[in-house]
This record gives sequence, structure tokens and C-alpha cells, in this order.
Amino acid sequence: MRIDWWTLALQTVNVLILIWILGRFFFRPIMGIVAKRQQEANKLLDDAARTREQAAEARDAAAQASADIAGERERILAEARDAAEIEKHDLIRQSADEIAKLHQEAKAAIARERSAAEAAVVEHASTLAIEIAQHLLARFRPQDLSIIFVDEVCRELRALSSEARETLTSDATADHPIEIVSAAPLSDQEAQQVRAALWKAVGRELPVTFRSDPAIISGIELIGRNVIIRNSWRADLDRIRLELGRDRRNQQS
Repeated sequence: MRIDWWTLALQTVNVLILIWILGRFFFRPIMGIVAKRQQEANKLLDDAARTREQAAEARDAAAQASADIAGERERILAEARDAAEIEKHDLIRQSADEIAKLHQEAKAAIARERSAAEAAVVEHASTLAIEIAQHLLARFRPQDLSIIFVDEVCRELRALSSEARETLTSDATADHPIEIVSAAPLSDQEAQQVRAALWKAVGRELPVTFRSDPAIISGIELIGRNVIIRNSWRADLDRIRLELGRDRRNQQS
């Protein structure tokens, strides 16, 4: 076989020229396009990676937000439970205080009613005692009873201390006489008997004036400027009423 070297050389040159032309005008742009496409693909891959990272961050943030919301919900529920418990205890305490207050008010009302009832009983007893005394006294002469009470007044005068008797006698003057109060007006003779009894009790004659007051029921009351001696049924009833009231207060306390 005979080789045509010129033809082979020309073909080789043609191939080289073709390769240069292809490399110059075809492969280089193609490589540029491929490189550009590769850059765009890399950019897309980088963007996708960043998107995945952002999505992961958003997912983590959402999970954290969900955990925070759950924690806040638990905190709010715990605070609500605590507030409800405190409110319940406050209501129980307020109810207990209100019950105690009502109990005290009820006790005070009962005590007032009992005190009022006892006072009414005492008042009724006092009124009844006065009526009984008046019925009993109706059988006696008031003058006789007054003279009997004068003796008791004289005994009380003698029982006074010397200082008290001196005060009584020194205070008794014509301008300020001792007042003798009886349930019924005394006759002149009875008034003289009273003066004589007083003189015997204190050792001197005292200036006296006489007045009647049916409210004392029976008895004699001696009223000086600084000394008062009450020996009457009204005074006795007042003392009884006072003692009953004192006993009632002691029982209440």
C-alpha cells in the first residue's frame, strides 16, 4: 500500500485547523457556557443550602417558640391556680370572719335583749314592790311611820364621824337650814319631835325646814349642804334596784 504523505500532511493540517477552529469558536464558548451554567448551578445549590439552613433555623425558632408558648401557658396556668387558691383561702377567711362577726353580733343582740328583759323584770319588780309597799302603808298612819324612821335617821347621825357631824352642824344656818323630807306633811307636834330627836343626836338645836314628797313612799330623808341621809322606802328600793343591776352586770361580765 502506498501512502500519500502530502495528502496525509494536508489532512493533518486540516484536522489541526479544524481542532483550532473548534477550540477557538466552539469549545471555548461552550466551556464558558458550561462554566457559567456550573456557576449558576453552584449558586442555586448555595441558595438551596442557605434556604435549607434558614428553614432549619425557622423550624428551630418555631420549636423554641412553641416551647416558650407551652412554658408561658404552664406559667399562666400555675399563676391562675395560685391566684384561685389564694382567692379561695381569702373567701374562706372572709366567710369565717363574717361568721364570727355575725356570731358576735348575735351574742351582743342576745345580751342586749337579755339585759333589757332583766331590766324590765327589775323595773316591774320595783313597781310591784312600790305597789305592795303602798298597800301595806295604807294600814298605818304616815305620821307614825315617819316618827319610826326618824329614830333610824338619828342612829345614822350618831354613827357619823365627828368630822361629818361637825360639817353637818356648821353648814346648817338660818339661810341654809337642814331639809327634812317626809312622805306626808308633819303636824307641828311631829315636827317638834323631829327637832328634839335631831338635837339629841347631834347635841345642839339645828335650823330645819320641812317638806313632804309622796314619791319617797314612807320614811324620812335629811338633806344638808354636804351630808344627806336617806331613810325611806324609796331609798331602799333604789338600793335594791342598784344591787340587782350590779349583779346583772357581774353575771354578764
